[in-house]
Amino acid sequence: MAVARTPRGSWIAAGLQALTAGGVEAVRIELLAQALGVTRGGFYWHFADRQALLEEMLDAWEGDATTAVIEKVEAAGGDARTRLQRLFTVAASGDGLLTDIFTDFAVRDWSRRDPAVAERLRRVDNRRMDYMRELFGEFCTDPDDVEVRCTLCFTVWIGNRLLDVDHGERSPAEVMELIQRRLLQ
Repeated sequence: MAVARTPRGSWIAAGLQALTAGGVEAVRIELLAQALGVTRGGFYWHFADRQALLEEMLDAWEGDATTAVIEKVEAAGGDARTRLQRLFTVAASGDGLLTDIFTDFAVRDWSRRDPAVAERLRRVDNRRMDYMRELFGEFCTDPDDVEVRCTLCFTVWIGNRLLDVDHGERSPAEVMELIQRRLLQ
């Protein structure tokens, strides 16, 4: 009779959930096993140690929050403005397979204490910015304008989740729509 093992992806997803909820210190094998309803032994079937899990969590975050998003935007095609609108929609939806903006926040927090994570975050952020530069560059001829639009997009995407403000008669979604329209002019 074959022994059922908890899939590797379940450990990674549980690790990302723990990271998002409590920071890297919350990613502990015992706690993950408890959350998954299994013993610790299954962990070592997939990972040599906690550090190996942390690396795979970063790989999953990068793939889900960057590579998969770009692939999803590109798959449907369209001109640069259409793809940017799709990027805004996908980024705002938070419908990642494993991660969302709060996982991104957790990785950013972790990067403040771990130089290797900081380097990974820098690479991911640069990839995201390069993708937006490519798209904005298709209809903006001024490199300064491209850089401003990309930086505004990125900071609005991150900062929007940190604000708790009233927008008068407008909803936060309506304000985001206004921002997107302005950026795409």
